[in-house]
Amino acid sequence: MNASTLSRLASLLLLAAPMAVGCAVNAEGGDGDDAIDEAAVDEALTSNTALARTLEFQGRVYVEPTASDWSIVAAVKKQTQSAFGALREANIGVNSRELSNVDSKTFVKRPVTMVDGSTRKAMLEVTYKYTDAAVVPKTMARRSAISLGLLNGYYQSQSKRVLAECTSGDAHATEFEGSIWYVFDPSLSSCKKAMAAEQRAIDTARKVLANPSSEILKIEAERLYIPMTAKLGKADTNSKPSYPEYDRLFAGGVQKGKLVIGMVNGMMADWAAGEKHDTIDDSGYKMWFEGLAAIIKARPEMKLASIEGVKDLTVTVGGKTYTPSFTDVMNMELRSSGFPAGLSYSDRRAMRVALGDKLAKHWVSFQAPMTVSVGGVSSPLTIVLNTYFGAESDSTPHKRAIKTSDVFIYNGHSYIGYGPLDPSNFRASDFPSSYQILFINGCVSYNYYEKDYIPLKQGGTRNLDLVTNGLESWVNGSGPAMGRFVGALVDGKQHSYSELLKSAEFTGYGYSWGQDALRLVDGELDNLYTPAAKPIVLAAVK
Repeated sequence: MNASTLSRLASLLLLAAPMAVGCAVNAEGGDGDDAIDEAAVDEALTSNTALARTLEFQGRVYVEPTASDWSIVAAVKKQTQSAFGALREANIGVNSRELSNVDSKTFVKRPVTMVDGSTRKAMLEVTYKYTDAAVVPKTMARRSAISLGLLNGYYQSQSKRVLAECTSGDAHATEFEGSIWYVFDPSLSSCKKAMAAEQRAIDTARKVLANPSSEILKIEAERLYIPMTAKLGKADTNSKPSYPEYDRLFAGGVQKGKLVIGMVNGMMADWAAGEKHDTIDDSGYKMWFEGLAAIIKARPEMKLASIEGVKDLTVTVGGKTYTPSFTDVMNMELRSSGFPAGLSYSDRRAMRVALGDKLAKHWVSFQAPMTVSVGGVSSPLTIVLNTYFGAESDSTPHKRAIKTSDVFIYNGHSYIGYGPLDPSNFRASDFPSSYQILFINGCVSYNYYEKDYIPLKQGGTRNLDLVTNGLESWVNGSGPAMGRFVGALVDGKQHSYSELLKSAEFTGYGYSWGQDALRLVDGELDNLYTPAAKPIVLAAVK
């Protein structure tokens, strides 16, 4: 990650449980952190670094005695949302959006009396059980439980205290003070101490209660932290090689005789910090070219076909007109070469700016004419790459690419899930009926997008494979990684999903776990294609 705290968030593709709560749980983290599940089986789902597990935890809220079911559910969801950050910081990805999968059937209600000196007030205690699907690193394959914590009540009003006690306190955490649940980290020693001190104060004060079984203290109901333990169970996983439905891709889905790839690349400026740059200065611009270079390396036949709304790459610099090739432009951005002779540094920059204006926020299309033989039957096939750099919060390019592509690749910010790919922005009509692969390389995309896209797709997982990240993913290195994924998909070797994921691994500033961000594939288990049963030969047209 970028060493500069001011640009730390820009180095991330932004946005992503307890058996018992209360006094019985050790707030210092000793109860559950080392618990090992002897029955856990180290079976890999379709991921190179993640395992599927079930997740379960309990929580507790206090509400007014007359609280409606709706208000109780809202209070519980506010609390389970705080587990998002706790689990994310523990390298655990959870499937349901911000842990909103609250089941009111698990609610256990109990009337209690809240005591505050001589004042007594009737309250309703509601305990609940939260369950979900989760992904964990393979290093946690035998872990059965982990001690974490929840935030209680209107915790956002105490965001500065949470920021100081239970976050890293760096620029990233500070920028998310308004969504403190996202960066809440109860595993920090400072947070464990704060949780333990709060619990000791409650335990000491409770000694004066006349009826401790039915009475609670005001400081207990309004506590900030609730110690808790997340229970991790077994889940069904895939231990066999799985493959994209190559035969369906190469048969032509959205367009007959074509395999259409839609690749949308976002601006990588730090949106949370309000950063804005010229196109050529945005780090994503170079990454876009790096991705294209990786695809062209795999399929040298890929040639520029058109730039929507742009006649050609003619630009005027220093009173002279130039028309560089797209290869020249790539060399300018990736190798500082390809410039016409005699240009000064300022003229070179002016040329790059002018070319960037022609390319950014325009659809750039490439084509590679091929022949494909599926099971011995040959036919013409054109591989089409439609790519767009400069996507921000507007969902228009994303919707266009999803609707018109067999393979959709997004590389950019997740906007904490509320950005252009938010499933609430989409309807079933925004997806073609044919088989698709969607790869969303943004932070915690497994939580934000994976579960809610499947119901939108006609045929569900029979027609949709989703590649998402369980945790935060690095920006730096992501461009060529996405290019390598696309290149491996169309290089004619029919790689397995495990091999495709391997091609897209990358590191961020030397952090080895940045290679993968718990990347996984869902929807592939009902795929029928295998290379042995139906060999495919892909050849360039000479």
